[in-house]
Amino acid sequence: MATARILSGMRPTGKLHLGHYTGALENWVAQQNQCSADGNRAYDTYFLIADYHTLTTSLSTDDVYAHSLDMLVDWLAAGIDPEKSPMFRQSQVKQHAELFLLFSMLITSARLERNPTLKEQVRDLHMDSMSYGHLGYPVLQSADILLYKANVVPVGEDQIPHVEITREIARKFNNHFPHPLYGNVFAEPEPKITKFARLAGLDGKAKMSKSLGNTIFLSDPPDEVLRKMRTAVTDTQKVRKNDAGRPEVCTVFSYHKRFSTPEQCEEIAAGCQSGALGCVDCKKQCAANISAELAPLLERRTYYEARMDEVKNILFEGEAKARTVAEQTMQEVRTAMKLGEANCSATFFNTSCS
Repeated sequence: MATARILSGMRPTGKLHLGHYTGALENWVAQQNQCSADGNRAYDTYFLIADYHTLTTSLSTDDVYAHSLDMLVDWLAAGIDPEKSPMFRQSQVKQHAELFLLFSMLITSARLERNPTLKEQVRDLHMDSMSYGHLGYPVLQSADILLYKANVVPVGEDQIPHVEITREIARKFNNHFPHPLYGNVFAEPEPKITKFARLAGLDGKAKMSKSLGNTIFLSDPPDEVLRKMRTAVTDTQKVRKNDAGRPEVCTVFSYHKRFSTPEQCEEIAAGCQSGALGCVDCKKQCAANISAELAPLLERRTYYEARMDEVKNILFEGEAKARTVAEQTMQEVRTAMKLGEANCSATFFNTSCS
């Protein structure tokens, strides 16, 4: 059975929080380590630090490198293995920009404007206008995916429109530019619907966000996790310990469902509903369970933070591996499009093709 290939990525925003962990990172580790029935890896996994993508919403680049390293340390702490999974910055593999430019010729602005995810971003960010780069960021995502011949894309249901754009671009490229030796350059990637565990913020908002200050970071020690958990929103009708509570509307209980055992959750729900369990004790137990799961991550983070030269070397080696794969793809693209040395016209610039 052929090994499928996955590319996943995140924008470099610095240290990661529990929302990143349950929403994506732990799934990445599982995919990296998953084996097929024959004992081989089920997926080749590539992980992208999407620093170009940060420019679609902010032109400030002062902290991008530091944030990239912080995020990389969290990836390593969570269990991403550089021997199995190259990790690299988008900006350091120039083939991303080249393929993005070529793909931009294969899709209309009207098609991009119909992207429902883009419409939601414009609404949520209260944008009066957008740059060409922001409008075209699904095209850059398509280049990210297809540059590594990824044929499986793990996404939540809200991201399916992006995968469909990638499939359309791959199909159009293959139809217009068949390779002279083997036809299609790109496979049309299939979405792999993943039921990401979305965690609400400590304030009960829809999601954790550093900008809202409602996060627990993967790097938070137990005392900080407990301090933050004490501020978490609970059932507003449960004012005192003996009041009957409603676990189904409690933010803390939503964390219990992810970080506590089923038996613990059953006991906590019963104690909350009867009034036997107060919110203070409930939060203490939740914080302890979160810290227990984060303990090995903290240990690995401490190791890597003391060895930042090793972290940087992991990044540079991942980028070298990525460039090798990316350049092979681009050679196929240039051959299919009849671009490059063997096909260039020297007369236009009055220079040699060699």
